[in-house]
Amino acid sequence: MPRNVRTSRIALAASAASLTLLVTACGGSGSDSSAPGDGEPVTLTFWSATAGAKETADAFNKAHTGIKVRFSLVPAGPEGVTKLSNAVKGGNAPDVATMDYSALPEYASEGNLEDLTAGSGDLVKKEFPEAVQSLVNLGGSTWAVPFDVTPIQLFYRKDLFEKYGVDVPETWAEYRTAAKKVHRGDPDITITNFGGGDPALLSGLAWQAGARWYGTEGDAWKVNIDDPASRKVAAYWDDLLADGLASRTPLWGEGETKERATGKVATIIGAAWSAGNFPVSYPDAKGKWGIAPLPTWDGKPSTGMYGGTSYVVPKGSKHTEAAAEFIKWVTTDPEAMTARLSSLKTPSSALPANEGMRAAAAKEFDNSYFGDQDVYALAGEAAETIVPGWTWGPVQQQVTSAQLAAGGDHTRMLSTGQAKGEKAVTDRGLKLAQ
Repeated sequence: MPRNVRTSRIALAASAASLTLLVTACGGSGSDSSAPGDGEPVTLTFWSATAGAKETADAFNKAHTGIKVRFSLVPAGPEGVTKLSNAVKGGNAPDVATMDYSALPEYASEGNLEDLTAGSGDLVKKEFPEAVQSLVNLGGSTWAVPFDVTPIQLFYRKDLFEKYGVDVPETWAEYRTAAKKVHRGDPDITITNFGGGDPALLSGLAWQAGARWYGTEGDAWKVNIDDPASRKVAAYWDDLLADGLASRTPLWGEGETKERATGKVATIIGAAWSAGNFPVSYPDAKGKWGIAPLPTWDGKPSTGMYGGTSYVVPKGSKHTEAAAEFIKWVTTDPEAMTARLSSLKTPSSALPANEGMRAAAAKEFDNSYFGDQDVYALAGEAAETIVPGWTWGPVQQQVTSAQLAAGGDHTRMLSTGQAKGEKAVTDRGLKLAQ
């Protein structure tokens, strides 16, 4: 897609989202002052569940004298979100924390974050791709700084494709044909496991198909989770499951790992960060897996995002300027990436959102597992095809919980998410567009 068209579509989406969030967001007091004034360094508290965060903070401390970072490991997922929320309410939140993109609008609109526009707005505008800017610029303000970008990609078993005469699919129609060929060749093998357990993957595939789960009309939120584009995606996967071409094994469990490790599935729908898991989870399959662009509906390169992390300053920080300096270093300085990756016992393939950090990240990654395919280069190419304009909504965490409870029926996950999203918006006292 031409760059000028991408820019236009993103600008429209960001502008629309801003109308509501300007009304609802109550963060952004502009509090600060970082300078200690007595010659002592500013001490920042930093919470994160991400691997290598402690070592990154240690490296920052060695390279800086005016700011010191004190790191604390916190739980990942909902438990970590609850811990941070309680800390904000209790007035003892850290100065810096990491947060999934999907949680950001909810946190910002509830007044739990400092407005970073003054300290980091230009940084985000100049140093990060437009496709992720719409995830952190909300309500006309910058609420976070991106860390990684997470294009969805196709991981496929080269040996199984060759054995059963399957070409790497470029469209979802070809993917279904591939599923039939593989399953016909060995009924114990399915194309992938997709039995629920991860609404984030469903949202990413809907994103690729052109869905927009959230939008605004005037000063009201519009929830579009059960829209035609998403229903097309859900019906496709529900049909694969009903025909026995995809495994009903839920994602993220022992069954998933066993099927993938023992050659019972021929592909994995993953993200840029997934590549680093392969040598750890499926070591005996080294050389058998390949990476390709995600199949598309029309044959034109496109993808959505699956997860992703940003850096935020929780409400109440007294050191927002120092926090902005630390966040700039950790999200754009190659030394920060080197410190993070060199500390890890297992490889990471997380694709930095800042292109200047990608060379440092790629240098640390061993491509031999994938037959010397350039994992970072492929992820970078995929990132260029992310459909722009996606914005998460102010109740996505509640929607995710409801969809998890709905099980592995993807069509039901959409209707359940739609109902929960609409109710959660009104329960929060926000306007809901009809």
